[in-house]
Amino acid sequence: MKAGKSYIRIHDLDNVAVALSSLPKGKRICIGEIFFELKENVPAGHKFSLVLLEKDENIIKYGAPIGHALTRIEPGEWINTRNISTNLSSRLKYEYSPVERKFSQGQKRLCSFKGFRRKNGTVGIRNEVWIIPTVGCVNGIAERLVRKVYGRKPDSVDCIVAYPHNLGCSQLGDDHENTRKILCNMVMHPNAGGILLVGLGCENNRLSSFLPMLGDIDSRRIKYIECQKSDDELEEGERLLQEIFNEISGDRREDIPVSELKVGLKCGGSDGFSGITANPLLGRFSDFLISQGGSTVLTEVPEMFGAETLLMNRCRNKSVFRKTVALINNFKNYFISNGQPVYENPSPGNKDGGISTLEEKSLGCTQKSGSSEVVDVLDYGDRIGIPGLSLLNAPGNDLVASTALAASGCQLILFTTGRGTPFGTFVPTLKISTNSALYGAKRNWIDYDAGRLLDGIPMEQLCEELVWKIIEIANGAYTCNEKNGYRDFALFKSGVTL
Repeated sequence: MKAGKSYIRIHDLDNVAVALSSLPKGKRICIGEIFFELKENVPAGHKFSLVLLEKDENIIKYGAPIGHALTRIEPGEWINTRNISTNLSSRLKYEYSPVERKFSQGQKRLCSFKGFRRKNGTVGIRNEVWIIPTVGCVNGIAERLVRKVYGRKPDSVDCIVAYPHNLGCSQLGDDHENTRKILCNMVMHPNAGGILLVGLGCENNRLSSFLPMLGDIDSRRIKYIECQKSDDELEEGERLLQEIFNEISGDRREDIPVSELKVGLKCGGSDGFSGITANPLLGRFSDFLISQGGSTVLTEVPEMFGAETLLMNRCRNKSVFRKTVALINNFKNYFISNGQPVYENPSPGNKDGGISTLEEKSLGCTQKSGSSEVVDVLDYGDRIGIPGLSLLNAPGNDLVASTALAASGCQLILFTTGRGTPFGTFVPTLKISTNSALYGAKRNWIDYDAGRLLDGIPMEQLCEELVWKIIEIANGAYTCNEKNGYRDFALFKSGVTL
């Protein structure tokens, strides 16, 4: 990267630079042998042209095309949605062209954290009690039970939470099965020391068909109630929760190797700094964790469009490559079947932050995956099966994607943002700002500031800090979303509602 004090050229092949702060019209730009004055004001995080770009010529950022010029663009012109358009089209054919990976597995470090070893061998970083409705009709009962028993939870229980949702009935086909898979994965998630399932009795997702999906469970920690068959569902629910409290009151943290950490990688509300600071930082962390035997998961399939070949060429073998091709093209088919373009531009907030096309967002987004090989591709609702970097089938929507990451078995989610968001899903959701101004303004939302990279702090130093921050969270320190009590989940739905 070649940087001045107020702008940066990310890659030697780029024909644009990014403003690190708001730049005024007339400012003199000097990058290598390139000299010119800005033709107009350029907001922070936005792009300006370094060379003369003819109409239809590719605009290059991160060393790859992010779209083409809609008009002739002079050096020093601000590039945004008025003069750039996507190069993306619909379904493509791909060839497996594996690249020689420069990533070194590195030296094993004696890193560990204090976690909860479950009876089935899985590891949690929280010891919570979750009340999970099988259907939205009983959401009120689940929430009322939390209020009735919260003051009685033992000290070993971090929190007791109800997770209301609007599904579990009036669904067909894949939608019905996806709801059941995600709820099943929540029940079996190791961050929960105890579970109370609350069913109604007449829903599609009845306990009689749902419980067999769980397999061999610890009935002392996972209990259920079917409200239509209970004389007093609140009294019975209180009794079952007390039994769970008694069982898990003796749970204690123990030393767990960092190789058992599973971390989800997510970005939301991006800006022009996302692909320069926070996302590359997550990529560096992902490589570190994988070098220690751990696992990371990348999702947001639409935000792979335009950068998918970079992931495909890192696939471990042809089998994983074929799964990745199917992942991309099946999601494009989903767009097409609903009459929507596969190249829809980023959200208004992304555009305001300097992101103009989907491939620009994607090239920044996929940097969260680092340089490790892709070892597996997970369908929506699947759980992590192989240590290393996996790709997960889910949309870009923050709540839906984060829920899918947590349901895949991730104990923690790293969430980068250039715009800011308060939310968290049902596992700790650590927010990382792409710029220091956001971190300073929203300390109650943001856990870590990656914007310091723009101040010259070395990537290695920030990655080391982030490693220890994550271990601190794994040891029990709360993320901002946990401190605020912001815990949500959302299920993916694509079909009809009866």
